[in-house]
Amino acid sequence: MNIEKFTANGKDATLYLSEKESCPLIVLNNYSGNGASVLEKLETLNCPDRNLLVVGNLNWDHDMTPWYCPPLSENDTPCTGGADEYLDLLLTEIIPRAKELIKGEPSFLGIAGYSLAGLFAIYAMYRTDIFDRVASMSGSLWFPDFKQYCFEHKIKRKPDKLYLSLGDKEAKSRNKVLMTVQDNTKALAVYFKEQGINVTWELNPGNHFKDAAIRSAKGIIAII
Repeated sequence: MNIEKFTANGKDATLYLSEKESCPLIVLNNYSGNGASVLEKLETLNCPDRNLLVVGNLNWDHDMTPWYCPPLSENDTPCTGGADEYLDLLLTEIIPRAKELIKGEPSFLGIAGYSLAGLFAIYAMYRTDIFDRVASMSGSLWFPDFKQYCFEHKIKRKPDKLYLSLGDKEAKSRNKVLMTVQDNTKALAVYFKEQGINVTWELNPGNHFKDAAIRSAKGIIAII
């Protein structure tokens, strides 16, 4: 597999290229690293051919969040709501550069993410019509006012496939905000189905930090 690397405004992009033409292009926003562990799981699970664009070196609590959220605990940091700014960079620089490097035109464009990047993937549905398929793995759908935002705003383009997953212990938190994550995710899964979207909703064993790479791979495969 050929690998291309480039940077855009300080973000590190790693593009794992399919050798075939016109394969899907999946964008994976990643907390750290170049996504090698997710790629390994994709290969283990016999994922169909695809181009995988992993974007790292993100300002995680800024780039992946739609608006301000105060710290959830004494030692936490606030989320500062830079998603629109980052999405613009993704649409105008990062994805166009990746499309120049892959073979042929991608058969479809997907976006995937874990944790806050899963929140970002859902938010992107409301801000752009560029993504054909969306995967949110253990998405931070506890984010204050986000469920209501989804209910009250119009999706720019209903994805052909939408995947939502969560760990079955993620809602078992003493934090009143975090404990809403499962109820919110299930409510959104129902809502998106009612909008006529092909939704897959999956509950995995474990907490938020268990099996992140394989959960990410499963989500990507589900939308391919």
